[in-house]
Amino acid sequence: MTDPIADYLTRLRNAIKAKHRVVDIPASNLKREMTKILFDKGYILNYKFVDDGPQGSIKIALKYDPVNKVNAIKVLKRISTPGLRRYAGHKDMPRVLNGLGIAILSTSKGVMTDKEAKDLNVGGEVLCYIY
Repeated sequence: MTDPIADYLTRLRNAIKAKHRVVDIPASNLKREMTKILFDKGYILNYKFVDDGPQGSIKIALKYDPVNKVNAIKVLKRISTPGLRRYAGHKDMPRVLNGLGIAILSTSKGVMTDKEAKDLNVGGEVLCYIY
């Protein structure tokens, strides 16, 4: 697999379109951190790290509105790809949907959102936009 982050986002996107409650994703340290951010920001209902086999997996419970059956995540967009890396400094941090969405960044201080990176005055690779 050339791009595990794109695979992670695609599995989430496909599960949302198919109206699944739970999605299983192969684990890595970066995917674990991204999942924690999605949970902290309220985009997913719950998650569980399962250590089965050498790699393990992540079980993610998706969050739906009980009345309209609409998912909390509208768009998952990959920004930095293996063929074209996108970086942002702390001064030119991207604003997703004028501050309503989040950008997940990989920085020297770990994986974090755009707002946290701006507060810490640190830049990094822009992995994806979520809103």
